[in-house]
Amino acid sequence: MFVGIDWASRAHELCVVDEEGAVLCRFGFAHSERGISEALERLAKLAAPVELPVAIERPDGLLVGRLLEAGHPVVPIHPNAFHAARPRWEGVGAKSDAGDAYRLADLLRTDHHRLRALRPLDAATRELQALVRLRDDHLAARIAATNQLQALLGQHWPGAAAIFARLDSEIALTFLERYPTPESALRLGEARLSGFLRRHAYSGRRSPSELLERLRAAPQPVQALDPGVAVELVTAQVRLVRTLLRTIDELERAIATALERHAKAQLLRSLPRIGTVSLGQIAAEVGPIVERTTSADEAAALCGAVPVTKRSGQQRGVCFRHATNAKARTALTRYADNSRHASPWAERIYREARARGCRHPHAVRILARAWLRVIWACWHTDTPYDPSRRRGRDRRLEPVTLT
Repeated sequence: MFVGIDWASRAHELCVVDEEGAVLCRFGFAHSERGISEALERLAKLAAPVELPVAIERPDGLLVGRLLEAGHPVVPIHPNAFHAARPRWEGVGAKSDAGDAYRLADLLRTDHHRLRALRPLDAATRELQALVRLRDDHLAARIAATNQLQALLGQHWPGAAAIFARLDSEIALTFLERYPTPESALRLGEARLSGFLRRHAYSGRRSPSELLERLRAAPQPVQALDPGVAVELVTAQVRLVRTLLRTIDELERAIATALERHAKAQLLRSLPRIGTVSLGQIAAEVGPIVERTTSADEAAALCGAVPVTKRSGQQRGVCFRHATNAKARTALTRYADNSRHASPWAERIYREARARGCRHPHAVRILARAWLRVIWACWHTDTPYDPSRRRGRDRRLEPVTLT
């Protein structure tokens, strides 16, 4: 028997079919403790959980976790793949939640030999993944909050936005707390600015006179807000940026602690120029893919480090791989790009790719594929990365023909 679940935020539809495709039962249940428990109980009456694989259009979430905990093999179906398979069942655009549950179960029945069941993550990886993803969310929120502050200052206090290089730096935020409006900086001269910079340990290379010139050269707003309102706006936005900076620092410390409990992450600590956050992203996002694959090339495809080749007759094309794990690709390519500044081997692969006419993103993906082979070997042999072995290979300057 095969189960299909069409999930939603408040309620779900479930359908069970036999090996001939006949519907054995179908029902809906609420996204609540009672609804999920009753659904699992009804499935248990049909067969043992291990004999009831479940197809669903997502690889994670509370419902998926409950199914895995109950012992059901869970097979995630990518929404794009499911959409491409719709013509099997109808030639028109008919759609319903109950119908999708049946189609998922039927797709699992016919294609289960092609589909891969989820493997539950171990506790260390699950915790690390949650921390890394929340840190990424807060980082995106910090960028958005800084951009909002930039827009606010651009409209009402342009000089404050131009005086320092980074608006989310400690010195820039402190300056805005002290001088939130143009009126508050009317009496700010070179001597006062010099004292301000000295008190707050300004480490930039610009002199007070140069910074003051930036402040004075900025355009003046045409319709100025009431100073009291401007103070409230700027102060509130500065508090938001500061809060996000603080939570990011706290999450990075938590990631460092979580890495100590992750055995596989210790194998990769000696990778060139890999920091705490990058190591956490590799272990949390790339690690589960490396764990379940049987070759480095398979892992590279799932991480989006290799292109897609299309052949038809005499036509052949190589294009960017869109259907992949975006988080894993981002973690892997970000590390690969950073590693070339510390590893001669990585720099050589990147430069050779550029010499062949590859653009920067393409060259980085080629390098990411090379690093993934190293990571895969370390991961599956429980061997820590040894930089000295790589340096020996660098001296031999072996040719690299990755594409």
